[in-house]
Amino acid sequence: MGDDALLCDGVIFDLDGTLWDSCQSVAASWAETLAKNHGALYMPTEEDVRGIMGMTEVQIAETLFSAYGEQALPVCRDCIQRENAYIAAHGARLYPGVEELFQALEGICGLYIVSNCQQGYIECFLDYTGFGKYIRDYECSGATGLSKAENIRLVVRRNELLHPVYVGDTRMDQASAAAAGLPFIHAAYGFGSADKPDGVIYAPLELLDRLRENHV
Repeated sequence: MGDDALLCDGVIFDLDGTLWDSCQSVAASWAETLAKNHGALYMPTEEDVRGIMGMTEVQIAETLFSAYGEQALPVCRDCIQRENAYIAAHGARLYPGVEELFQALEGICGLYIVSNCQQGYIECFLDYTGFGKYIRDYECSGATGLSKAENIRLVVRRNELLHPVYVGDTRMDQASAAAAGLPFIHAAYGFGSADKPDGVIYAPLELLDRLRENHV
């Protein structure tokens, strides 16, 4: 693929549901924390976790931890804070073709990650997979306290990107990309849906063709 094959100068990826599926690992981590520290009033399933991927911790607390009443947010935060160590040790299910995609795009355009995750989670992903060598920059709401749209804009400004695109799997990702002024490519193999995205992929490697075809 020649340097002139793409007009975009940066691809910003969501993480969960776009690059890997960590639902099983997150559910196991939270169940362990709840059983040890919080009386296990609620034990999350993999499907429960799948339904809240991309939400902020406040939204997760309201959605899944209501059994703890006023303690819902502190309990949720404890689960999330302890999650990194579990992910660092056990990893998650990487979607097939992600590394091949990174290898193909490396040197042609910059690769970035913006997620609504807690601080340290993206680092766990990069360390476990060894993909830190591909990713030029990343940001998350846990580090900045900002919305996903604001973090996308932050990465764009920080790296002086002129024609970036955002790749994610949910309507929240699509709305964030739109608010940040970026074209959106929907990872339809992930957790959610999208409404008339600028492009659709059904496997990570299909992104190469979408970028060529759409010149987004």
